[in-house]
Amino acid sequence: MLYIAFMKRSLWLTAFVVFAGLIVNGQKQTATQRASEPNTLLWRISGKGLQKPSYLFGTMHLLCADDIALSDSLKSAIRGADHVYLELDMNNMFEMLGAMQHMSMKGDTTLADLLTADEYKKVKAYFKENSSMLPFEMLQTYKPLLTASLLSQQESPACDNMISMEQLIMTEAKESDVDIKGLETMDYQLGIFDQIPYKQQAKQLYQMVTNIGDKSEENELKVLTDAYRRQELAKLEEMTRKEDMGIKNFADVLLYNRNIAWAKKLQTLMQDRSLVVAVGAGHLPGAKGVISLLKQAGYKVEPVNNLMLKKKVKEI
Repeated sequence: MLYIAFMKRSLWLTAFVVFAGLIVNGQKQTATQRASEPNTLLWRISGKGLQKPSYLFGTMHLLCADDIALSDSLKSAIRGADHVYLELDMNNMFEMLGAMQHMSMKGDTTLADLLTADEYKKVKAYFKENSSMLPFEMLQTYKPLLTASLLSQQESPACDNMISMEQLIMTEAKESDVDIKGLETMDYQLGIFDQIPYKQQAKQLYQMVTNIGDKSEENELKVLTDAYRRQELAKLEEMTRKEDMGIKNFADVLLYNRNIAWAKKLQTLMQDRSLVVAVGAGHLPGAKGVISLLKQAGYKVEPVNNLMLKKKVKEI
């Protein structure tokens, strides 16, 4: 059961890492375009002969459960939906167990093969001194960005009760007896990290270990989290575009190609049923974002009021 729990958390965290700064969004927008964008994470999809409207929602991982909740608008959309689609079907235990073999690097590669002796020593010492769900001997064979996901959890804003929006959505869907499905398989998501050089991933992991405790890094994460709470898609896009952690050349693999595949798949899935589609918020905005792609395909995509804060978040 520990392995299953770890796999669930790893994919949530990995998606968060990708969204929080491991990609560089190269899209350009004018100040006027940004100012005209409404602050919401929930969008209604209609038109083009759809029998029922569907909804698109932007998620984020590792939020404080004490001040965030599903909005009444999103709850209503879930209750009226035929299916809820997440990036992954987190209920598919057989798929998760089968995907374990794809968590490790190919060719019996380990971190020791990818880092200098001093770098490896520092990473190993960190994981030995800071307990995790799996021993370092196992983690060092994993694709380094998956191992890095554990660090993103530790660097998250202090809160005794962390939660992901996916968890909240899954709970609501189950209570409403709405099927949960996945746009992608876990095998596919894990396979994405085979397209990014392991050495580059390992250097990113080392950099994250080196930056543990860096106040500027912590502040950057807080800015990102607060922008999400305020549903500022333009701000979130700006931050992902600004960050460059060494794998900006893989934005197509991590972001744009998946957006295109999802938009194409949704055109078939939405034809005769109502869906709630919840994917990482970084996939929504921009010229190559899912919102824009669906509009280009001829759908009407409208903002929906989405009050999800339990208490006011202080302005930065």
